[in-house]
Amino acid sequence: MAFNVAIDGPAGAGKSTIAKAVAKNRGLIYVDTGAMYRAVALYILRTGTNPEDTDAVSKVCVGADITIAYEEGIQVVYLNGENVNAFLRTEEVGNMASKTSAIPAVRAHLLNLQKNLAALNDCIMDGRDIGTVVLPDAQLKVFLTASSEVRAKRRFDELTAKGEQPDFDKIKADIEQRDYQDSHRAIAPLKQASDAVLVDSSDMNIEQVIARISELCDERA
Repeated sequence: MAFNVAIDGPAGAGKSTIAKAVAKNRGLIYVDTGAMYRAVALYILRTGTNPEDTDAVSKVCVGADITIAYEEGIQVVYLNGENVNAFLRTEEVGNMASKTSAIPAVRAHLLNLQKNLAALNDCIMDGRDIGTVVLPDAQLKVFLTASSEVRAKRRFDELTAKGEQPDFDKIKADIEQRDYQDSHRAIAPLKQASDAVLVDSSDMNIEQVIARISELCDERA
């Protein structure tokens, strides 16, 4: 049976960064669910389907078979057998993904693909509903969070390091608004699974968080 790790948590908690590091440490496949949504969006673009026509998108999206593999340490996303890494970060694909990711049929199709991936591979996934919806039987579930103040400060420092002049109060307000929206949305809202381990990183550095979750992996393996 494959070993699966589910990491959920609010925006800005560092889920992807932590998940990637733990995957590398423990030899797991990091399943980038966002990249999978972009791959579906690319497929829909290539078929010329109007994203506003939800019925058409619902019918077309099932033709997208998406898998993730690691080749020479690099994550490769395959769409119907084609390496599509070079196409996933374009603005056109991003815009399409934002429109189609909310369509129930798209989410249902990707949910099946993600479950199949997890059934066949030792992997780690992060998101808002991994432990509650995507991998409810994962051997390890983690709810990674930090106070909105700390998450805002991390984002503020990140933008400042890039030479920008961000408004801390606005960043914090945006994060709190995102938290509310994510936890109150109709489909797969953000919530901690009943059997998830809470890891609050407010007073931890990244190395400490990676060490803590890696330790939990060892305990559950």
